[in-house]
Amino acid sequence: MMIENIKMPQLGESVTEGTISTWLVKVGDHVNKYDPLAEVMTDKVNAEVPSSFSGVIKELIAGEGETLAVGEIICTIEVEGASGEVAATTIEEKPVEKAAPVAQAQTPVAAAPVQTIAKTDESGKVRFSPAVLRLAQENNLDLSLIPGTGNNDRVTRKDVLNAIANGVPQAAPAPVAVETPAQPVVAQTAPAAQVAKAPAGAPAPVIPTAVGDIEIPVTGVRKAIASNMLRSKHEAPHAWMMIEVDVTNLVNYRNSLKDSFKKKEGFSLTFFAFFVKAVAQALKEYPMINSMWAGDKIIQKKDINLSIAVATDDALFVPVIKNADEKTIKGIAREITELATKVRTGKLKSDEMQGGTFTVNNTGSFGSVQSAGIINFPQAAILQIESIVKRPAVVNGMIGVRDMVNLCLSLDHRVLDGFICGKFLGRVKEILENTTKENTNVY
Repeated sequence: MMIENIKMPQLGESVTEGTISTWLVKVGDHVNKYDPLAEVMTDKVNAEVPSSFSGVIKELIAGEGETLAVGEIICTIEVEGASGEVAATTIEEKPVEKAAPVAQAQTPVAAAPVQTIAKTDESGKVRFSPAVLRLAQENNLDLSLIPGTGNNDRVTRKDVLNAIANGVPQAAPAPVAVETPAQPVVAQTAPAAQVAKAPAGAPAPVIPTAVGDIEIPVTGVRKAIASNMLRSKHEAPHAWMMIEVDVTNLVNYRNSLKDSFKKKEGFSLTFFAFFVKAVAQALKEYPMINSMWAGDKIIQKKDINLSIAVATDDALFVPVIKNADEKTIKGIAREITELATKVRTGKLKSDEMQGGTFTVNNTGSFGSVQSAGIINFPQAAILQIESIVKRPAVVNGMIGVRDMVNLCLSLDHRVLDGFICGKFLGRVKEILENTTKENTNVY
Protein backbone atom coordinates (compact mmCIF):
# COMPACT_ATOMS: atom_id res chain seq x y z
CA MET A 1 0.00 0.00 0.00
CA MET A 2 1.05 3.60 -0.60
CA ILE A 3 0.14 6.60 1.52
CA GLU A 4 -0.97 9.60 -0.57
CA ASN A 5 -1.54 13.16 0.60
CA ILE A 6 -4.66 15.24 0.03
CA LYS A 7 -3.79 18.94 0.11
CA MET A 8 -5.80 22.10 0.57
CA PRO A 9 -6.86 23.10 -2.97
CA GLN A 10 -6.93 26.65 -4.31
CA LEU A 11 -10.63 27.46 -4.46
CA GLY A 12 -10.35 30.91 -5.99
CA GLU A 13 -8.06 33.18 -7.95
CA SER A 14 -6.78 35.11 -4.91
CA VAL A 15 -7.59 32.52 -2.24
CA THR A 16 -4.52 31.61 -0.16
CA GLU A 17 -6.10 29.48 2.57
CA GLY A 18 -9.21 27.57 3.50
CA THR A 19 -10.97 26.43 6.66
CA ILE A 20 -12.16 22.86 7.21
CA SER A 21 -15.79 23.34 8.22
CA THR A 22 -16.90 19.69 8.27
CA TRP A 23 -15.22 16.37 7.66
CA LEU A 24 -17.43 14.08 5.57
CA VAL A 25 -15.25 11.02 6.28
CA LYS A 26 -13.44 9.52 9.26
CA VAL A 27 -10.31 7.41 9.71
CA GLY A 28 -10.85 3.92 8.30
CA ASP A 29 -13.52 4.94 5.78
CA HIS A 30 -13.14 3.64 2.24
CA VAL A 31 -13.48 6.34 -0.44
CA ASN A 32 -13.52 6.29 -4.20
CA LYS A 33 -11.80 8.79 -6.44
CA TYR A 34 -13.76 12.06 -6.62
CA ASP A 35 -15.78 11.26 -3.46
CA PRO A 36 -16.15 14.38 -1.26
CA LEU A 37 -13.86 14.33 1.77
CA ALA A 38 -14.57 17.62 3.51
CA GLU A 39 -16.41 20.91 3.24
CA VAL A 40 -14.03 23.87 3.04
CA MET A 41 -14.84 27.54 3.54
CA THR A 42 -12.93 30.52 2.21
CA ASP A 43 -13.70 34.23 2.05
CA LYS A 44 -15.07 33.65 -1.44
CA VAL A 45 -16.87 30.31 -1.55
CA ASN A 46 -17.92 27.13 0.24
CA ALA A 47 -16.86 23.97 -1.57
CA GLU A 48 -16.29 20.25 -1.15
CA VAL A 49 -12.79 18.80 -1.45
CA PRO A 50 -12.87 15.63 -3.59
CA SER A 51 -10.56 12.68 -3.16
CA SER A 52 -7.82 12.31 -5.77
CA PHE A 53 -7.50 8.58 -5.07
CA SER A 54 -9.45 5.46 -4.17
CA GLY A 55 -8.46 3.97 -0.84
CA VAL A 56 -8.86 4.10 2.93
CA ILE A 57 -8.62 7.24 5.03
CA LYS A 58 -5.41 6.86 7.06
CA GLU A 59 -5.23 10.14 8.99
CA LEU A 60 -7.19 13.39 9.29
CA ILE A 61 -4.35 15.86 9.77
CA ALA A 62 -6.47 19.02 9.96
CA GLY A 63 -9.30 19.40 12.43
CA GLU A 64 -12.70 20.98 11.89
CA GLY A 65 -12.42 24.76 12.20
CA GLU A 66 -8.71 24.68 11.34
CA THR A 67 -7.42 27.08 8.69
CA LEU A 68 -4.65 25.89 6.38
CA ALA A 69 -2.71 27.50 3.56
CA VAL A 70 -3.25 26.31 0.00
CA GLY A 71 -1.02 23.27 -0.56
CA GLU A 72 -0.91 22.13 3.06
CA ILE A 73 -1.85 18.51 3.77
CA ILE A 74 -5.33 18.00 5.20
CA CYS A 75 -5.44 14.19 5.28
CA THR A 76 -3.73 11.03 4.04
CA ILE A 77 -5.16 8.09 2.14
CA GLU A 78 -3.87 4.53 1.94
CA VAL A 79 -4.15 3.84 -1.77
CA GLU A 80 -5.23 0.44 -2.99
CA GLY A 81 -3.20 -1.58 -5.44
CA ALA A 82 0.07 0.35 -5.06
CA SER A 83 3.18 -1.73 -4.48
CA GLY A 84 5.62 -0.83 -1.77
CA GLU A 85 4.73 1.16 1.34
CA VAL A 86 5.71 4.80 1.05
CA ALA A 87 5.43 7.12 4.03
CA ALA A 88 4.42 10.17 2.01
CA THR A 89 3.99 12.31 5.07
CA THR A 90 7.67 11.99 5.92
CA ILE A 91 8.44 13.61 2.58
CA GLU A 92 6.11 16.53 3.13
CA GLU A 93 6.66 16.95 6.85
CA LYS A 94 10.00 17.28 8.56
CA PRO A 95 10.27 15.46 11.90
CA VAL A 96 11.46 17.63 14.72
CA GLU A 97 12.95 16.15 17.86
CA LYS A 98 11.24 17.05 21.11
CA ALA A 99 12.90 19.79 23.03
CA ALA A 100 15.17 18.55 25.79
CA PRO A 101 13.27 18.67 29.09
CA VAL A 102 14.11 21.52 31.39
CA ALA A 103 15.84 20.46 34.60
CA GLN A 104 13.25 19.49 37.17
CA ALA A 105 12.40 22.44 39.39
CA GLN A 106 11.22 22.19 42.96
CA THR A 107 7.83 23.52 41.89
CA PRO A 108 5.44 21.66 39.54
CA VAL A 109 5.38 24.50 36.99
CA ALA A 110 7.89 23.06 34.51
CA ALA A 111 6.12 19.72 34.36
CA ALA A 112 3.89 20.65 31.40
CA PRO A 113 4.40 17.76 28.93
CA VAL A 114 5.56 18.54 25.43
CA GLN A 115 3.52 15.55 24.17
CA THR A 116 0.33 17.63 24.27
CA ILE A 117 1.75 20.29 22.00
CA ALA A 118 1.81 18.40 18.71
CA LYS A 119 1.06 14.97 17.38
CA THR A 120 3.88 12.41 17.54
CA ASP A 121 4.69 9.51 15.25
CA GLU A 122 5.78 6.01 16.20
CA SER A 123 9.38 7.10 16.80
CA GLY A 124 8.28 9.64 19.41
CA LYS A 125 9.09 12.63 17.21
CA VAL A 126 6.89 15.69 17.09
CA ARG A 127 5.74 16.45 13.55
CA PHE A 128 5.05 19.86 12.06
CA SER A 129 3.94 20.81 8.56
CA PRO A 130 6.44 22.57 6.25
CA ALA A 131 4.47 25.82 6.47
CA VAL A 132 4.57 25.73 10.28
CA LEU A 133 8.30 24.99 10.31
CA ARG A 134 9.04 27.75 7.83
CA LEU A 135 7.05 30.34 9.78
CA ALA A 136 8.67 29.33 13.06
CA GLN A 137 12.18 29.48 11.59
CA GLU A 138 11.58 32.85 9.95
CA ASN A 139 10.38 34.31 13.25
CA ASN A 140 12.82 32.48 15.53
CA LEU A 141 10.08 30.69 17.49
CA ASP A 142 10.41 27.53 19.58
CA LEU A 143 7.54 25.31 18.45
CA SER A 144 7.71 23.30 21.66
CA LEU A 145 6.38 26.36 23.51
CA ILE A 146 3.32 26.84 21.29
CA PRO A 147 0.24 24.82 22.31
CA GLY A 148 -1.61 23.48 19.28
CA THR A 149 -5.30 23.84 18.45
CA GLY A 150 -5.31 21.43 15.53
CA ASN A 151 -6.28 17.79 15.36
CA ASN A 152 -4.80 15.94 18.38
CA ASP A 153 -3.29 19.23 19.64
CA ARG A 154 -1.28 19.66 16.46
CA VAL A 155 0.44 23.05 16.08
CA THR A 156 -1.07 24.72 13.03
CA ARG A 157 -0.08 27.65 10.88
CA LYS A 158 -2.77 29.71 12.62
CA ASP A 159 -1.24 28.90 16.03
CA VAL A 160 2.16 30.17 14.85
CA LEU A 161 0.65 33.35 13.40
CA ASN A 162 -1.12 33.99 16.69
CA ALA A 163 2.15 33.41 18.55
CA ILE A 164 3.90 35.91 16.25
CA ALA A 165 1.19 38.49 16.91
CA ASN A 166 0.74 37.92 20.63
CA GLY A 167 4.03 36.44 21.80
CA VAL A 168 5.05 32.99 22.94
CA PRO A 169 4.87 32.07 26.63
CA GLN A 170 8.31 31.71 28.13
CA ALA A 171 9.35 28.42 29.65
CA ALA A 172 9.97 28.33 33.38
CA PRO A 173 13.65 29.13 34.00
CA ALA A 174 15.84 26.23 35.11
CA PRO A 175 17.04 26.47 38.71
CA VAL A 176 20.57 27.79 39.19
CA ALA A 177 22.88 25.52 41.17
CA VAL A 178 24.14 27.18 44.39
CA GLU A 179 26.04 25.88 47.39
CA THR A 180 23.44 27.04 49.91
CA PRO A 181 20.18 25.12 50.29
CA ALA A 182 17.59 26.12 47.75
CA GLN A 183 14.90 28.41 49.04
CA PRO A 184 11.43 28.63 47.50
CA VAL A 185 11.23 31.72 45.32
CA VAL A 186 7.61 32.80 45.27
CA ALA A 187 8.21 35.81 43.04
CA GLN A 188 9.55 33.59 40.24
CA THR A 189 7.18 30.68 40.69
CA ALA A 190 3.88 32.57 40.58
CA PRO A 191 4.39 34.23 37.17
CA ALA A 192 5.57 30.92 35.70
CA ALA A 193 2.42 29.22 36.89
CA GLN A 194 0.32 31.94 35.30
CA VAL A 195 2.13 31.48 31.98
CA ALA A 196 1.52 27.76 32.05
CA LYS A 197 -2.21 28.27 32.53
CA ALA A 198 -2.70 31.18 30.11
CA PRO A 199 -4.10 30.35 26.64
CA ALA A 200 -0.98 30.96 24.58
CA GLY A 201 -1.45 32.52 21.18
CA ALA A 202 -4.95 33.70 21.94
CA PRO A 203 -6.05 35.80 18.93
CA ALA A 204 -8.06 38.26 20.99
CA PRO A 205 -7.99 39.64 24.53
CA VAL A 206 -10.14 37.95 27.14
CA ILE A 207 -13.32 39.99 27.47
CA PRO A 208 -15.29 39.63 30.71
CA THR A 209 -18.88 38.52 30.29
CA ALA A 210 -21.94 39.26 32.39
CA VAL A 211 -25.17 37.41 32.99
CA GLY A 212 -27.24 37.52 29.82
CA ASP A 213 -24.28 37.94 27.46
CA ILE A 214 -24.33 35.60 24.48
CA GLU A 215 -21.15 34.05 23.09
CA ILE A 216 -21.42 33.40 19.36
CA PRO A 217 -18.81 31.02 17.91
CA VAL A 218 -16.97 32.47 14.92
CA THR A 219 -17.71 30.43 11.80
CA GLY A 220 -15.13 29.54 9.20
CA VAL A 221 -16.74 31.91 6.71
CA ARG A 222 -16.61 34.79 9.20
CA LYS A 223 -12.96 34.01 10.00
CA ALA A 224 -12.14 33.99 6.29
CA ILE A 225 -13.89 37.32 5.75
CA ALA A 226 -12.06 38.80 8.72
CA SER A 227 -8.72 37.57 7.40
CA ASN A 228 -9.28 38.99 3.90
CA MET A 229 -10.54 42.34 5.20
CA LEU A 230 -7.60 42.60 7.60
CA ARG A 231 -5.17 41.89 4.77
CA SER A 232 -6.80 44.52 2.57
CA LYS A 233 -6.65 47.21 5.28
CA HIS A 234 -3.06 46.34 6.23
CA GLU A 235 -1.64 46.12 2.71
CA ALA A 236 -3.67 48.66 0.72
CA PRO A 237 -3.53 52.33 1.79
CA HIS A 238 -7.20 53.24 1.54
CA ALA A 239 -8.37 56.64 0.33
CA TRP A 240 -12.00 57.69 -0.07
CA MET A 241 -14.07 60.08 -2.13
CA MET A 242 -17.76 60.68 -2.80
CA ILE A 243 -19.85 62.23 -5.53
CA GLU A 244 -23.53 63.25 -5.49
CA VAL A 245 -25.69 62.27 -8.47
CA ASP A 246 -29.14 63.47 -9.53
CA VAL A 247 -30.86 60.30 -10.77
CA THR A 248 -34.36 61.75 -11.20
CA ASN A 249 -34.40 60.87 -14.92
CA LEU A 250 -33.21 57.33 -14.21
CA VAL A 251 -35.86 56.81 -11.51
CA ASN A 252 -38.64 58.02 -13.81
CA TYR A 253 -37.44 55.86 -16.70
CA ARG A 254 -37.05 52.71 -14.63
CA ASN A 255 -40.41 53.17 -12.91
CA SER A 256 -42.12 53.50 -16.29
CA LEU A 257 -40.67 50.12 -17.34
CA LYS A 258 -40.57 47.96 -14.21
CA ASP A 259 -44.08 46.43 -14.36
CA SER A 260 -44.05 45.55 -18.08
CA PHE A 261 -40.46 44.35 -17.81
CA LYS A 262 -41.24 42.01 -14.89
CA LYS A 263 -44.27 40.63 -16.72
CA LYS A 264 -42.32 40.06 -19.93
CA GLU A 265 -38.98 38.81 -18.55
CA GLY A 266 -39.99 37.15 -15.28
CA PHE A 267 -37.47 39.01 -13.12
CA SER A 268 -37.17 42.54 -11.77
CA LEU A 269 -35.51 45.51 -13.42
CA THR A 270 -33.68 47.00 -10.45
CA PHE A 271 -31.95 50.35 -10.11
CA PHE A 272 -28.77 48.44 -9.34
CA ALA A 273 -28.62 47.07 -12.90
CA PHE A 274 -28.44 50.63 -14.28
CA PHE A 275 -25.63 51.50 -11.85
CA VAL A 276 -23.63 48.39 -12.72
CA LYS A 277 -23.96 49.13 -16.45
CA ALA A 278 -22.83 52.74 -15.93
CA VAL A 279 -19.80 51.58 -13.92
CA ALA A 280 -18.85 49.04 -16.60
CA GLN A 281 -19.05 51.69 -19.31
CA ALA A 282 -16.94 54.16 -17.29
CA LEU A 283 -14.33 51.47 -16.54
CA LYS A 284 -13.95 50.89 -20.26
CA GLU A 285 -13.20 54.59 -20.72
CA TYR A 286 -10.92 54.78 -17.65
CA PRO A 287 -9.18 51.36 -17.65
CA MET A 288 -6.65 52.38 -14.99
CA ILE A 289 -9.40 51.98 -12.38
CA ASN A 290 -9.64 48.35 -13.50
CA SER A 291 -6.13 47.57 -12.19
CA MET A 292 -4.35 45.65 -9.43
CA TRP A 293 -1.16 46.15 -7.44
CA ALA A 294 1.45 43.42 -8.06
CA GLY A 295 4.47 44.55 -6.04
CA ASP A 296 6.90 45.81 -8.65
CA LYS A 297 4.22 46.48 -11.26
CA ILE A 298 0.57 47.43 -11.73
CA ILE A 299 -1.57 45.06 -13.77
CA GLN A 300 -4.29 46.72 -15.83
CA LYS A 301 -6.93 44.07 -16.48
CA LYS A 302 -8.31 43.67 -19.97
CA ASP A 303 -11.66 42.15 -19.00
CA ILE A 304 -14.19 44.14 -17.00
CA ASN A 305 -15.50 41.60 -14.49
CA LEU A 306 -17.63 43.25 -11.82
CA SER A 307 -17.87 41.66 -8.38
CA ILE A 308 -21.20 42.41 -6.70
CA ALA A 309 -21.56 42.08 -2.94
CA VAL A 310 -24.39 39.77 -1.83
CA ALA A 311 -25.05 39.40 1.90
CA THR A 312 -26.62 36.54 3.83
CA ASP A 313 -27.51 36.57 7.53
CA ASP A 314 -23.96 35.80 8.63
CA ALA A 315 -21.67 36.18 5.61
CA LEU A 316 -20.85 38.26 2.54
CA PHE A 317 -20.16 36.82 -0.89
CA VAL A 318 -18.92 38.53 -4.06
CA PRO A 319 -20.06 36.70 -7.21
CA VAL A 320 -18.80 38.10 -10.49
CA ILE A 321 -20.57 39.42 -13.59
CA LYS A 322 -18.06 38.56 -16.33
CA ASN A 323 -17.50 41.02 -19.19
CA ALA A 324 -20.12 43.39 -17.82
CA ASP A 325 -19.27 46.04 -20.41
CA GLU A 326 -20.52 43.72 -23.16
CA LYS A 327 -23.90 43.07 -21.54
CA THR A 328 -27.15 45.01 -21.80
CA ILE A 329 -28.98 46.37 -18.78
CA LYS A 330 -31.42 43.48 -19.15
CA GLY A 331 -28.57 40.95 -19.20
CA ILE A 332 -26.99 42.51 -16.12
CA ALA A 333 -30.32 42.51 -14.28
CA ARG A 334 -30.75 38.81 -15.06
CA GLU A 335 -27.28 37.96 -13.77
CA ILE A 336 -27.77 39.98 -10.59
CA THR A 337 -30.99 38.05 -9.88
CA GLU A 338 -29.46 34.65 -10.67
CA LEU A 339 -26.25 35.18 -8.69
CA ALA A 340 -28.09 36.57 -5.65
CA THR A 341 -30.44 33.56 -5.70
CA LYS A 342 -27.51 31.14 -5.85
CA VAL A 343 -25.81 32.83 -2.90
CA ARG A 344 -28.91 32.68 -0.72
CA THR A 345 -29.68 29.07 -1.63
CA GLY A 346 -26.09 27.88 -1.21
CA LYS A 347 -25.72 26.93 -4.88
CA LEU A 348 -23.02 29.42 -5.89
CA LYS A 349 -20.06 27.71 -7.58
CA SER A 350 -16.40 28.50 -7.06
CA ASP A 351 -15.82 29.67 -10.62
CA GLU A 352 -18.68 32.18 -10.28
CA MET A 353 -16.62 34.05 -7.67
CA GLN A 354 -13.34 34.22 -9.57
CA GLY A 355 -11.85 36.83 -11.85
CA GLY A 356 -13.41 39.98 -10.39
CA THR A 357 -11.56 43.19 -11.28
CA PHE A 358 -13.74 45.85 -9.57
CA THR A 359 -16.47 45.62 -6.92
CA VAL A 360 -19.84 47.37 -6.83
CA ASN A 361 -21.67 47.19 -3.50
CA ASN A 362 -25.38 48.00 -3.25
CA THR A 363 -25.28 49.43 0.29
CA GLY A 364 -28.35 51.49 -0.49
CA SER A 365 -30.46 48.33 -0.35
CA PHE A 366 -30.51 48.57 3.45
CA GLY A 367 -30.86 52.34 3.72
CA SER A 368 -27.26 53.55 3.86
CA VAL A 369 -26.62 57.04 2.49
CA GLN A 370 -22.86 57.22 2.99
CA SER A 371 -20.23 54.56 3.65
CA ALA A 372 -16.56 53.72 3.15
CA GLY A 373 -16.10 50.19 1.87
CA ILE A 374 -13.03 48.00 2.37
CA ILE A 375 -11.42 47.15 -0.98
CA ASN A 376 -11.94 43.59 -2.19
CA PHE A 377 -8.27 42.55 -2.27
CA PRO A 378 -6.40 42.46 -4.68
CA GLN A 379 -8.63 44.85 -6.64
CA ALA A 380 -7.80 48.56 -6.57
CA ALA A 381 -11.22 50.04 -5.75
CA ILE A 382 -14.77 49.41 -4.56
CA LEU A 383 -17.82 51.59 -5.26
CA GLN A 384 -20.66 51.85 -2.76
CA ILE A 385 -24.06 52.67 -4.31
CA GLU A 386 -26.08 54.36 -1.59
CA SER A 387 -29.83 54.87 -1.14
CA ILE A 388 -31.75 57.01 -3.59
CA VAL A 389 -33.44 59.71 -1.51
CA LYS A 390 -35.59 62.73 -2.36
CA ARG A 391 -33.84 65.98 -1.48
CA PRO A 392 -34.20 69.64 -2.44
CA ALA A 393 -31.71 70.61 -5.13
CA VAL A 394 -31.04 73.59 -7.35
CA VAL A 395 -31.80 72.91 -11.02
CA ASN A 396 -31.53 75.72 -13.58
CA GLY A 397 -31.59 78.31 -10.81
CA MET A 398 -34.71 76.87 -9.17
CA ILE A 399 -35.13 74.70 -6.10
CA GLY A 400 -36.96 71.45 -6.64
CA VAL A 401 -37.33 67.98 -5.14
CA ARG A 402 -34.97 65.58 -6.88
CA ASP A 403 -33.97 61.93 -6.54
CA MET A 404 -30.38 62.02 -5.31
CA VAL A 405 -27.81 59.31 -4.61
CA ASN A 406 -24.27 59.31 -3.20
CA LEU A 407 -21.57 57.21 -4.88
CA CYS A 408 -18.71 56.45 -2.47
CA LEU A 409 -15.40 55.16 -3.81
CA SER A 410 -12.66 53.51 -1.73
CA LEU A 411 -9.37 53.27 -3.62
CA ASP A 412 -5.93 51.73 -3.22
CA HIS A 413 -3.66 54.77 -3.20
CA ARG A 414 -0.71 52.67 -4.40
CA VAL A 415 -2.51 52.20 -7.71
CA LEU A 416 -4.87 55.15 -8.04
CA ASP A 417 -4.85 58.86 -7.32
CA GLY A 418 -7.62 61.37 -6.75
CA PHE A 419 -7.41 62.86 -10.22
CA ILE A 420 -8.15 59.68 -12.18
CA CYS A 421 -10.76 58.56 -9.64
CA GLY A 422 -12.48 61.93 -9.82
CA LYS A 423 -12.64 61.68 -13.62
CA PHE A 424 -14.06 58.14 -13.33
CA LEU A 425 -16.75 59.16 -10.84
CA GLY A 426 -17.60 62.18 -12.95
CA ARG A 427 -18.18 59.93 -15.95
CA VAL A 428 -20.40 57.55 -13.95
CA LYS A 429 -22.39 60.60 -12.79
CA GLU A 430 -22.77 61.84 -16.37
CA ILE A 431 -24.04 58.47 -17.61
CA LEU A 432 -26.57 58.12 -14.79
CA GLU A 433 -27.90 61.66 -15.04
CA ASN A 434 -28.49 61.18 -18.76
CA THR A 435 -30.31 57.85 -18.42
CA THR A 436 -33.61 58.58 -20.16
CA LYS A 437 -36.05 56.85 -22.47
CA GLU A 438 -34.60 58.72 -25.44
CA ASN A 439 -30.95 57.71 -25.05
CA THR A 440 -30.95 54.49 -22.96
CA ASN A 441 -32.08 51.06 -24.12
CA VAL A 442 -32.39 48.29 -21.51
CA TYR A 443 -32.23 45.70 -24.30
